[in-house]
Amino acid sequence: METKKVLLALAALAQESRLALFRLLVQVGPAGLAASKISEQLGIPPSSLSFHLKELSHADLVISRQAGRFVFYSANMSTMNQMLGFLTENCCGGNPCTPVQIQQCVIPQ
Repeated sequence: METKKVLLALAALAQESRLALFRLLVQVGPAGLAASKISEQLGIPPSSLSFHLKELSHADLVISRQAGRFVFYSANMSTMNQMLGFLTENCCGGNPCTPVQIQQCVIPQ
């Protein structure tokens, strides 16, 4: 994936509503959701939602399809995977990465 396309995708996701929208569509999977259901679940007014969907679509992160009188939106998993591949391409200098260990905090009493 080209750097400019990655930057476009990251810029589109760098907004709270669009990030929530994209995460919802990733969670739902390939079936996607109708715009009205997205609006309902995220509490985003339809006029704002169409702006956010346009931005995500422009970054090739969202795919739309017409089904009767409804438009269904789904995450473009190919673009997401390409972006993740770009970001982790040189991870750990080519060596297998080990999982990050999360240490528990002990609060003194």
